[in-house]
Amino acid sequence: MNNPHLTFFCELDPEPLRKLFDDSTLLDKLKSLNASISLGIRDFSPERVEIVKILNVAEIPVTAWLLLPREQGYWFNLDNAPHAARRYGEFRVWTDKNKLKWAAIGIDIEPDIQIMDSIGRDPAKAAGSLLPKLFDSQRIRKAESEYSAMIAQMHLDGYFVESYQFPLIADERKAHSDLIRKICGILDLGVDREVFMLYSSPMPALGPGMIASYAHDTRAIALGSTGGGVEIEGQGEMAAMDWPLLRRDLLLASRSTDNLYIFSLEGCLRQGLLDKLIHLNWEESELVPLQQTRNMGLFRTALQAVAWTASHPLWVIVGILSLSWLFHRGKR
Repeated sequence: MNNPHLTFFCELDPEPLRKLFDDSTLLDKLKSLNASISLGIRDFSPERVEIVKILNVAEIPVTAWLLLPREQGYWFNLDNAPHAARRYGEFRVWTDKNKLKWAAIGIDIEPDIQIMDSIGRDPAKAAGSLLPKLFDSQRIRKAESEYSAMIAQMHLDGYFVESYQFPLIADERKAHSDLIRKICGILDLGVDREVFMLYSSPMPALGPGMIASYAHDTRAIALGSTGGGVEIEGQGEMAAMDWPLLRRDLLLASRSTDNLYIFSLEGCLRQGLLDKLIHLNWEESELVPLQQTRNMGLFRTALQAVAWTASHPLWVIVGILSLSWLFHRGKR
């Protein structure tokens, strides 16, 4: 059995990023793991240029994980396609100017961070602001068309493109629906590799069932969090998982894919997990949690039914009228 390929997310600001790579052992550990880095491009700072060049010289593959200023949504979503396109244009200029090398470009598809902040402050008000968007299908068509054009340009520029995606997009597709995209503001895009973010740290008991259920719907899985990341107002930092939980999730996910991503690099270094990963025996077994997987399957079936019903109201009405007609006819 070949060891899975590991990619570590790193989302630090310039000064913490520089300090992270002051650790003289970090590059050697990454090389021992034959690992890659997905580096959050939060800015075009000299410090970020320096770190990318260090990784280039060390021949450690680095993905440009594109991010936006917080006031523009931070992550890519249905409402910020023009900002994303401009950001990519700025990224191209910055890359050429500094002669940086990238293994791929990463597109992080998540709800607008400002909406996430508003949910932390006032959930009821935030929910009310989403209601009008449930009736705007044109919003999806326009945004996905603009993002597809941007991805086409990335391909023309010679880049491999991967997306970091909520796993609920798999249920959206199975239900032939657009409800989840409307509510969450996420996108369904054609990329070279789609990575499902199956982070179990917020709900450790449910995590294994979630991984086992969604693993067959994707070619790559992101696990974590081991600590770090951007903070959402009113929610604080995502809970950090320890080694036993990360090991469990890695062994479960490796049954389905050879492409594993870990959030985050800084969290792993802080907890001393890189050394444990170097010595991990990937041939060890981890039992698939059957009951948790069944429970997740039931949840997904219900979610898909709701999503399909909400997106096909005319068919539901026709079905109800047909059943009513058959019932009354049968009584005669």
